[in-house]
Amino acid sequence: MASIDYDYLIKFLTVGDSGVGKTSFLYQYTDGVFHTKFISTVGIDFREKRVLYTSNGINHRIHLQLWDTAGQERFRSLTTAFYRDSMGFILIFDITNEQSFLDVQNWMEQLRLHAYCDDPDIILCGNKADLDHKRVISETRAKALADKYQIDYIETSAFTGHNVKMAIELLLDKVMKRIETIVLSSTIQARRGLPKLFVDTKNPPIRLDGGGTNVSDEDHVPTGCRC
Repeated sequence: MASIDYDYLIKFLTVGDSGVGKTSFLYQYTDGVFHTKFISTVGIDFREKRVLYTSNGINHRIHLQLWDTAGQERFRSLTTAFYRDSMGFILIFDITNEQSFLDVQNWMEQLRLHAYCDDPDIILCGNKADLDHKRVISETRAKALADKYQIDYIETSAFTGHNVKMAIELLLDKVMKRIETIVLSSTIQARRGLPKLFVDTKNPPIRLDGGGTNVSDEDHVPTGCRC
């Protein structure tokens, strides 16, 4: 059996309407490239990347699995099966497409219904920021919706790479802080003579197993967001 050379296996899921740029977003993050040919995701796919996350002076080796879901309704029953195993969600809409923005409400309902808890870590991304001249959703309007759901909002461009890495870092920071809370709670429980394994339905599981292929070189992710 191969030894595990990372500290945490963390799974993120991208959701949003078909055509908003979910696949391009992930390719831009993992490979630093933009694919000009549109290929609609059928069912579900995933990309991988290794990063270093620093917290309190300690480097944590993170193996990120980034799951890419199909936005079409006919695949909804398939993709929702992956929600519960994901620790964070990237909800993407297209700033040039009114309907994709209106559908954010439906996606939020799906996430809160099928995710590991009713308050999962979510980043709302307004994609295609490079097409500002075609914008129909203002940043103010998008931020107001994010505030309504108490989630962070960031505008990205899968074409230029603008804020793509930042969006992932922001989500990773949230998830790692939640994991650190679990570890701290477990330590406190152990010191009190209670079972060391602390399970809270409001927190995601910590994954230390699994492997992967096509993993990129490690990036370094410092604590916090520089947005």
